[in-house]
Amino acid sequence: MATVGLLHPGEMGAAVGGCLVSAGHTVLWDPSGRSRASTGRALAAELTGVEFGALVSKSSVILSICPPHAALDVARQVADAGYGGVYVDANAVSVATAGQVASVVTAGGAAYVDGGIIGLPPDGSGRTRLYLSGEGAAEVRALFARSALDARIAEGPPYAASAVKMAYAAWTKGSGALLLACRALARAEGVEATLLAEWGMSQPGLAARSEGSAAAAAAKGWRWVAEMQEIAASMGAAGLPAGFHEAAAEIYDRAARAGETKAAVGPGVSRIRSEESSSALDAVMSALT
Repeated sequence: MATVGLLHPGEMGAAVGGCLVSAGHTVLWDPSGRSRASTGRALAAELTGVEFGALVSKSSVILSICPPHAALDVARQVADAGYGGVYVDANAVSVATAGQVASVVTAGGAAYVDGGIIGLPPDGSGRTRLYLSGEGAAEVRALFARSALDARIAEGPPYAASAVKMAYAAWTKGSGALLLACRALARAEGVEATLLAEWGMSQPGLAARSEGSAAAAAAKGWRWVAEMQEIAASMGAAGLPAGFHEAAAEIYDRAARAGETKAAVGPGVSRIRSEESSSALDAVMSALT
């Protein structure tokens, strides 16, 4: 059984940490400066709170699951603390950013494993996957054996896991932003009711998806701005147009600002009631137009 340090457990991180605990591992986290909600999730997942220095010194594996804009800073903090174990970056970052994270942690003596999470926080349904790549990926995968998280090896180059995450989220979150922009355009031009009627005939379910996208964007759009920027950078590095996801970043930035005034919006699409979705939709549409 391993001792795993987890930085910094939000909704996804706490659930992943709970998977490790269920597999028999000890999972450490640093509660300093964290919110009451984060503390509650950590307690529910049976994570063990310690100060940062103890987390670094006691962990044979450190798993970083944080907003993508913070991935490099978190890696620097760990490297500055003299960590020499296995560092797993499971954040939604481009191959270029993953390479920067790897350079930081390996310069300090740690080993690097690339990761990318696809799906909602693991709940035992088997619909959440952790892709891993690079030397040491198989050993990290083994930590999740018999847990609710499906850990898999992403075949290919060392940063294949990040590349898979970028390509996957380019569609899932990118298309959500495009859908919000389409509905905002229809509202701005006074034809939203006609568009919804047409969607009902030719694109069943699209109206409901747009409402779910608005609710999710209002609640979590602040996390997705940097993710869209990372995808745009990935597209550009591959010689593809980056503009799609640069625009998506702006959509989510506006949605996040709208969400700040809608405290009633829940934390995830699956738990948002229809009235909350409608409220979030109105706020997001106002922000976009």
